[in-house]
Amino acid sequence: MKQGIHVYKANLFKALSHPLRLAILDALRDGEKTVTQLQEITGGEQASMSQHLKVLRNHHFVTSRRDGTLSYYRNEDPDVYRFLDLGRQIYEQQVTRRKSELDAISRLG
Repeated sequence: MKQGIHVYKANLFKALSHPLRLAILDALRDGEKTVTQLQEITGGEQASMSQHLKVLRNHHFVTSRRDGTLSYYRNEDPDVYRFLDLGRQIYEQQVTRRKSELDAISRLG
């Protein structure tokens, strides 16, 4: 078994394992945003926002540029959205399955 690829994937999933990071990536789907804009969209606090952006930058999911005192962030790897969209699809399928199971149980009772 090749451990290198599994370690890489585990680190990749770990980088995407926080709800705020996922919200940041979703917020950047339609273009670059300032840190303040990302805070307003996601509801994230400034201190934690910086830490989460750093994780996303280190994994090359986002990149940044400075313009005066403002930092602008944008998506660096659009393929991450295929992964996030797949996650949403799996979530929706799970919700549908659970609803069907509950409906079946309620019909029995």
